[in-house]
Amino acid sequence: MTSTTSSTTSTTQRVRPRGERSRAASAGLHTALIVASAVALFPVLFVVFVSLRGRDGWQEPTRLVGFSLDNYTHVLGETKFLTWFGNSVVVALGATVLGVLVAASAGYAVSRMRFPGHRPLMWTFLVVQMFPMAVLIVPLYNLLGQLELLDSYAGLIVTYCSISVPFCAWMLKGYFDTIPAEIDEAGRVDGLTPFGTFWRLIVPLARPGLAVTAFYSFITAWGEVAFASQFMSSEEHYTLAVGLQTFVGQQKAEWGLMTAAAVLITVPAGVVFFLAQRHLVAGLTSGGTKG
Repeated sequence: MTSTTSSTTSTTQRVRPRGERSRAASAGLHTALIVASAVALFPVLFVVFVSLRGRDGWQEPTRLVGFSLDNYTHVLGETKFLTWFGNSVVVALGATVLGVLVAASAGYAVSRMRFPGHRPLMWTFLVVQMFPMAVLIVPLYNLLGQLELLDSYAGLIVTYCSISVPFCAWMLKGYFDTIPAEIDEAGRVDGLTPFGTFWRLIVPLARPGLAVTAFYSFITAWGEVAFASQFMSSEEHYTLAVGLQTFVGQQKAEWGLMTAAAVLITVPAGVVFFLAQRHLVAGLTSGGTKG
């Protein structure tokens, strides 16, 4: 009787398939995800909340009434925000276009060509990334001063390219390695020059990788503060990151204006991310081989 009961109990016990979580494990996982999402979203929502409370509404963060757009209208109408915005667009787009072109050319050359110094070139790119930004300010300032590029868009664009190109060249070199070399050979058979092969055949296949590097270059230039603060001396050339500092005085900080400007600054970055999102995962995780 005992043996019959034990065998019946064992057969009635449900065997959980491999990979299936118990209810307790699933509840714990979802709880952890909810908490992590709340922690990640709270700073963003708090900035938006403060920006809608008026000039001094941030001093009473617990009061849930009195919302207005005064901070946004003041930032857009009574400051040089639009000028700073235009400067940032020019610098960010210039750094993105120039940086991606240089990085793609360097990555393709190292991936396909064997020339003297191609390995030291990539190691140089890697070593350059190890230097902290504070160490580079003084030598770059001296170089731009000698070239008469201080307080100019061109000088800031070249500076941002010096940050983004090493990382982007490394990334694109690995991406180009996954594209079959037979494509290059087919291009040469058809009479294309090396640049024609690169531009007409390789670049279309490398769109995901180029999208990732373009997004990285844009974000690097859009939100950078240290170089722009030191190299741009006239207010009409300020970028957004530098212009925000004018809202902080010796006696008082205009937190309402700063939060409103911060919300406006995130809009272009969000738009760029939305346009590049479908290529980001493919560019970071997959190769460029097309069937």
